[in-house]
Amino acid sequence: MSSSSRLGLLKERDFGLLFAATALGQLGDRIIFLALPLVAIAALHVDEFQVGLLAAMTTGGSLLVGLPAGAWVDRMRKRPVMVFADLARALLLLAIPLAWWADRLTIWWLYVAALVHGVLTVFFDVAYASYLPHLVGRGYLVEGNAKLSAIRSVTSIGGPAAAGPLVGLVGAPATLLASSCGMALSGLLALSIRRHEPKPKREPRERPQLGQEIKEGLLFVLRHPVLRGIMLADAIFGLSLATYQAMLLVFLEREAGLQPFGIGLLLSGMGCGALLGALLTTTVSRRIGQGRVIWIASLATCPLTALMPLATPGWSVYVAAIGLSALSLGGVIRVVAQSSFQQALTPDRLLGRMSATARFVSWAGIPLGGLLGGALGSTLGATATLWIGAAGMTSSVIPNLFSPLRTSTSGLGLGLGLGGSASGRGGEPSNHHPDGVDSIQP
Repeated sequence: MSSSSRLGLLKERDFGLLFAATALGQLGDRIIFLALPLVAIAALHVDEFQVGLLAAMTTGGSLLVGLPAGAWVDRMRKRPVMVFADLARALLLLAIPLAWWADRLTIWWLYVAALVHGVLTVFFDVAYASYLPHLVGRGYLVEGNAKLSAIRSVTSIGGPAAAGPLVGLVGAPATLLASSCGMALSGLLALSIRRHEPKPKREPRERPQLGQEIKEGLLFVLRHPVLRGIMLADAIFGLSLATYQAMLLVFLEREAGLQPFGIGLLLSGMGCGALLGALLTTTVSRRIGQGRVIWIASLATCPLTALMPLATPGWSVYVAAIGLSALSLGGVIRVVAQSSFQQALTPDRLLGRMSATARFVSWAGIPLGGLLGGALGSTLGATATLWIGAAGMTSSVIPNLFSPLRTSTSGLGLGLGLGGSASGRGGEPSNHHPDGVDSIQP
């Protein structure tokens, strides 16, 4: 295979810029994942419930603006939304180390920062998911999602690996400076993309009705048997994962006795699993079927997260990390297949609302999971909470087993059978922007 064939979409300047922006933004985000809770745990010495509440605030934006964000984004071009969200998050993260150095940082400051960061992330994610089909064309969605997922997986390795030593060297608050820089550079790279999607069209006398637009997107997802099953499965998984993650760092630091460097190394192992998943997802989806792989990946990997609560201080913690790596591997395969599958089932005009609705329904349980994890950690302990989270993640496969997804292999046929054409101009090469496509996407 020639190097040109292997590069694929990376030969395109604008996709290359999005690829680089994704790398820097995700690197910053991975550092936040480790550093922000450690600011609370190691620098402010808060209790388990406060750690869980911080986790809830981090994803609380999905509940506050999850549904209207989709309707708003559908009215706008997507790239400016992404740029604004990146630059605003960079400034917000910069404020945390400044408050620490001024001796003004409190847990309430972290709560507010986490909540505002989460709101901005909702807008970024909705715009990001809706922008890719415009940038590459529908015929290249699987390749585009797979390449972007691969770079996210690489940063999942590098982020914690860099964050651990940084936290040990300069402290958790100062480490967030690296996150701020990554977000800022991501925004500037996205700003450099030349290709613009067309401005969303409206009827000449049409007045935006936010409530009606939200309802349209919500009903589209909830009435679609495949999308409904995916959303319910994601809601159960998100609640359980948030419960698990709320106490994971507490368990590693206080029960397993790991230092920041060891925690970063262990989380980098999760990134290795995610990278392997990104490399395998196209092959696995082709052999198993893009629909079936969504639930098989979860069923095969989620039970392995039970290895962590079995661990004790010493080498067994790193053995248990295999379960976390497997979770990441299966999660990436599922998400890439699922994203492309959803994008094949949704019309262009509903992309933002579908993405926001999917995000709202599937992420609504995450803040609750953070609170639940904190409450369970305070009453039952971190170990028991990890057991409960592992059981919940494993059970998340059930809704998909009772939907058409159980036997389907491709979103194309389902899309044609449920009210739309999934073809559009998806076969266009990425250097021809698919203006005016009114086909289907998630």
